[in-house]
Amino acid sequence: MAARTVKVGIIGCGGIANRKHMPALKRVEGVEMVAFCDIVIEKAEKAAKEFGTPDAKIYEDYKELLRDESIEVVHVCTPNRSHSFITVDALDSGKHVMCEKPMAINSAEALKMIEAAKRSGKKLTIGYQNRHNPESQFLKAEADKGTFGDIYYAKATALRRRAVPTWGVFLNEYEQGGGPLIDIGTHALDLTLWTMNNYKPKYCVGTTYHKLSGDTNTGNAYGDWDPEQFTVEDSAFGFIVMENGATIVLESAWALNTLDVREAKTTVCGTKAGGDMNNGVNINSIINGKQCVTTVDLKSGGVVFYDGKPATSADHEIRQWIDAVVNDTDPCVLPEQAYTVTRILEGIYESAKTGTIYNF
Repeated sequence: MAARTVKVGIIGCGGIANRKHMPALKRVEGVEMVAFCDIVIEKAEKAAKEFGTPDAKIYEDYKELLRDESIEVVHVCTPNRSHSFITVDALDSGKHVMCEKPMAINSAEALKMIEAAKRSGKKLTIGYQNRHNPESQFLKAEADKGTFGDIYYAKATALRRRAVPTWGVFLNEYEQGGGPLIDIGTHALDLTLWTMNNYKPKYCVGTTYHKLSGDTNTGNAYGDWDPEQFTVEDSAFGFIVMENGATIVLESAWALNTLDVREAKTTVCGTKAGGDMNNGVNINSIINGKQCVTTVDLKSGGVVFYDGKPATSADHEIRQWIDAVVNDTDPCVLPEQAYTVTRILEGIYESAKTGTIYNF
């Protein structure tokens, strides 16, 4: 794909790097992963052996990796708290940066990242790969061509019944900045704002709950969690009003006693039609005075790689990102868009804490 070799450094060699970033990068022609960094050196060594070039370098200190002038692109795959300062340092060292979501633990830190990108002239994007799902792409295309008219109500959904991540630092509020809201709710909110093309929030109200985190016989998909370690919310909900009057309801949970289990989904309602991502894409409209629902089959006609495996949303995300670097175009996810997501998440948390409306 690349017209030249793009050398990439990986900072943080944990779960998201191994499941998403490194496999997708390895499948892009012209990309070489030449450096790996993790505070647990064994993780960096394992990643280098599996995904790196034969002479790939290993680091414990990310600043040493950034001194390598041959590295053009850095992927930041660390816990949320360190996203901002590592990204800023990487941009200031002359690297283009893809940072895993969420952008940062608060809007002040996210703003530092935008300022560093502008100061350095380097590209910055955030890992919202769900934009590249077939459902998301179809719904966005319909919204952009005016199928829905003026979208004035939307729902962002990220609900799990009992699927709390019990590995890494997901349950650590200090390291992550929050629980399901900042982890999976962020994807649903990003999809919703992107589909609406509306990034101007006015105010929000939020609630967070620690109702199930103290359970011991949990029925959790990933094994019982430790209540003593579960310092983040188990569910969170937000009501967001935009400057143009549009309303967004955000639902997020790792553990909720519900059968309405859906993750990274959006529903939009406009003056002409509505759309959702429930079992594909459904568009409801009025045709010749009759209520109609069009369900789109997105399962056929998928693009495959040379090895016959279907392209994932992460594959499309990484290919688009490398293409933006090589051809000097905008990445799909602009940092200013991700900043708005972070602002709204921060507002929901603050509203839940104070019990009052949060004004932007």
